[in-house]
Amino acid sequence: MTGAELASLYRDYIACLNRRDWPMLGQFVHDEVAHNARPLGLAGYRAMLEQDFREIPDLRFDIELLISEPPRIGARLKFDCAPVGTFLGLAVNGRRVSFCENVFYEFDDGKIRQVWSVIDKAAIEAQL
Repeated sequence: MTGAELASLYRDYIACLNRRDWPMLGQFVHDEVAHNARPLGLAGYRAMLEQDFREIPDLRFDIELLISEPPRIGARLKFDCAPVGTFLGLAVNGRRVSFCENVFYEFDDGKIRQVWSVIDKAAIEAQL
């Protein structure tokens, strides 16, 4: 897969998340996916994302920066949302916050197998 093809696949994955098209998630995510070195499997990864959307009803993933070097993607995702309660241990309680997530993905057989993610919690704290 070329860098451009992998980037296109990743954009389709982000579109799938934004549509909350959970039945299609397996098209993009490996059955044995791990997040921050925690083996979740596809079902656990889906449950994690569904929980995120329950806690942040207006959650939308916006790609701010994307680097594709197969078999890896590096991205900076931008969020502008209002978590309903506590988020990352912070009492956001419906206030609108903007923050970024720096995330790396490793693909195996055209699917996300590893995810390493860091959210800019300090940016949220500064807004509260």
